[in-house]
Amino acid sequence: MNIEDLIGNFQIIGSNQDAEENNYKGILTIAIDSNNRIKAKWLINNEQEQLGTGFFKDDILVINFNYQGEDLKIYKGVAVYRCLSKDLLDGFWSEKHGNPLYLGTERCFRIIEKKEWLN
Repeated sequence: MNIEDLIGNFQIIGSNQDAEENNYKGILTIAIDSNNRIKAKWLINNEQEQLGTGFFKDDILVINFNYQGEDLKIYKGVAVYRCLSKDLLDGFWSEKHGNPLYLGTERCFRIIEKKEWLN
């Protein structure tokens, strides 16, 4: 697998970094920049946007991310995904000020765009 195989949109199902394992859903969009580095954008529960940059090697994707919380503070963390295929990513993540006893989890499924056939 190469970095270009990861470009696209993924449906995500995840759990937060806490004892309650609060679940969430969203969309992860992966692109690459002119330096062949990963650019990522998450939209969690249709309301919270998170941005990240990262890199890909040996089927492992690492993304440093940040977002602005409801308290207007900036939160930072890292997400690590094992790329099982170009269509399935299995990962975990941690925020700098999250509960150190837990890791968040995330599973990403590629969104296949339907192509309409022209008659």
